[in-house]
Amino acid sequence: MLTGTDWAFLEMPTGTGEILPSALARLLDPNPEVRASAVGESLGAVTHQNTIYEATVPVALFVAAILTHPATTAGEAARVVGRVVGYPTRAALLDWLGSTAYDADDACVACGGRTPDSAFFGDAPGLRAFCELRPVFYRAVHPLLGDDHEEVRHAALIAAIPLTRHPLLTGHRGELADHARSLLASSTHRHRRDRALEALAEWGHDVSGLENADDVAVREHWARQRAERWAGGCTDDPPF
Repeated sequence: MLTGTDWAFLEMPTGTGEILPSALARLLDPNPEVRASAVGESLGAVTHQNTIYEATVPVALFVAAILTHPATTAGEAARVVGRVVGYPTRAALLDWLGSTAYDADDACVACGGRTPDSAFFGDAPGLRAFCELRPVFYRAVHPLLGDDHEEVRHAALIAAIPLTRHPLLTGHRGELADHARSLLASSTHRHRRDRALEALAEWGHDVSGLENADDVAVREHWARQRAERWAGGCTDDPPF
């Protein structure tokens, strides 16, 4: 995949993807500090303002391909900004894939008045390609829902949730709902709890008995924020 892709012709936020093959290869380096640096260098290079670039798709395919590679669990990622010591490289990869999946989600696209069959996709081939490849990404993520490491398990769930917006994957939501309840029973991670509760509510589940005091406080805070925006004349939430 690294040698067979024309990286130099793929658009990134700044320039094209010549730097990506070597950076992606370092994601499998036996040195955990090298892997941690490669996460920021390779994945950060194709991540900017919730946009899916041409280079994002082959990077995502590479990440999906190496999720079960032994190197992603050999040791731990070194400490980086905003991340705790002992964070598995595999979980970092899942975090990025999940974040990208939310950016490519149909609902996020629709927030801008755009749909998968609109002309917008004609100007964003990376977005279209990522949306079409969601079943491929889901197959890579699914085995990790039962990983022995809690961080990996939970990161896999949050990555899987937006992928099930693909029509071929909606039948997996029942299984993910069970995993979401398990996460809510054990995790205090704010972002993951928000995603799990949001998904369960969207899928028609009663989440009132799953919320803790912090969840309720955050929900009420955002309800006030939305009310203030409406009072000020804003007709919709921002698209991202």
